[in-house]
Amino acid sequence: MSPLFLILSIMAINIAYVSIFTLRLILVIKGRRGAASFLAMAEVFIYLAGLNLVLRNLSDPIHMAAYCVGFGMGVYLGSRIEEYLALGYSVVQVITESDKSALPEKLRSFGYGVTTWTADGRSGKRLVMQVLVKRRNERQLLKSIMMVAPKAFVISHEPRQFKGGFWAKMIER
Repeated sequence: MSPLFLILSIMAINIAYVSIFTLRLILVIKGRRGAASFLAMAEVFIYLAGLNLVLRNLSDPIHMAAYCVGFGMGVYLGSRIEEYLALGYSVVQVITESDKSALPEKLRSFGYGVTTWTADGRSGKRLVMQVLVKRRNERQLLKSIMMVAPKAFVISHEPRQFKGGFWAKMIER
């Protein structure tokens, strides 16, 4: 096996291993145990193949460096894949400058479920909205918000549990 091929093999195996590891960890956190278990089997197989390759070639520090570079690239690639898949949901909270905003009705006309309430801000009444959205649709929601209310204060986070309400019933199906 040529030295360059060995280095590239070590990197490629580690990129695959760590990408799968990253995805598996995210799936476990999101409660998708079946998919995570399947990925774990592939992950361990790839890990053992890569570790075997590195341990047989420890005499050259470049092989260890290739392992480290592959590990870092695997973390990056795995996180990019998860970002692309956009698994799960986001809760987007929006606070407008005034409690007279037309934003809730506009978002509802775009098909989003919006819960609103009035709050007291530093400079007067504000309208607070909460929108639950699939992560893959979050960017479009944010564009819609900025189009209608460009000065709105927006916070987004991932919910860990759902209980009750319209969305929870849909998710259970």
